[in-house]
Amino acid sequence: MVSIFYSETFLHHETGWGHPESPERLRAIVKNLHQSQWASQLLWKSPTDRSPLNWILQAHTQDYVEQVQSIALRGGGQLDPDTPISSQTYEAACLAVNAWLDAVDAVLLDRHPAFVLARPPGHHALRDRGMGFCIFGNAAIAALYALEQPGIDRVAILDWDVHHGNGTQALVENNPKIAYCSLHQYPFYPGTGAAQETGIHHTILNIPMRSGSTVTDYEEKFQNQVMPFLRDFNPDLLIVSAGFDANQDDPLAEINLQPQDYGQFTTHCLSLNRPILFGLEGGYDLESLATSVEATIAACCGEFEFHK
Repeated sequence: MVSIFYSETFLHHETGWGHPESPERLRAIVKNLHQSQWASQLLWKSPTDRSPLNWILQAHTQDYVEQVQSIALRGGGQLDPDTPISSQTYEAACLAVNAWLDAVDAVLLDRHPAFVLARPPGHHALRDRGMGFCIFGNAAIAALYALEQPGIDRVAILDWDVHHGNGTQALVENNPKIAYCSLHQYPFYPGTGAAQETGIHHTILNIPMRSGSTVTDYEEKFQNQVMPFLRDFNPDLLIVSAGFDANQDDPLAEINLQPQDYGQFTTHCLSLNRPILFGLEGGYDLESLATSVEATIAACCGEFEFHK
């Protein structure tokens, strides 16, 4: 079984005509999952309505959080040229954090994988600034929250989005109990993520990927770098920042993965035999995005070979 955390509130974060990070992303994924052959193995859950503010403030400044809320209350505006806020963005972003926290609770309780279908995404969000379509640092906040749960002493974050998660790295790199590993096209937006960026505790592993890389290139990195790094860190929980914009069909990048490749990556992650949650980051070609999420969840359901 796989828990799916989703709410239609996430559709209310409006980004404007033509923006790639649109509500249609979630609509495409949800429709595809309801039609999948393992739909009966999915447990759809609504995020709780608890206030996540205390946890958000573990990662972000009070001034920044109030800025996001203020822009939303005014009816919307821009955090930066790429990152719009609408009247309901603050509500959606807070609920997205809740969904990630609820997923932590779920996977620690029942040990079944969980997937958070939430937006806005978060891995570019810095402590005092949103950027790159991202508002709050969902993955980093979830990791900090997890460390407060009984029996959780170490958390690893694997980020396979095509863009480097500069925000996640900045929010966790000084915490020796959190490891961060990212595979990303480089050099590329946002310009960070060089291999030399390892953090003061050497808990950061950045794996730059060349334009045109394929699953063969990624598989070599998983076997020789990603999995040894994760095994050596020996986390009590694995969080995957699951962006799917490294697909060949994605309009915002130049990596040549196919949707079924994400099932292969997921199988590697499952081999750690640790509680695991996946949370949506990027992915902007609707068909390849939906099919990639399906492949990821298929692996979690024991369908190690992807079936279209």
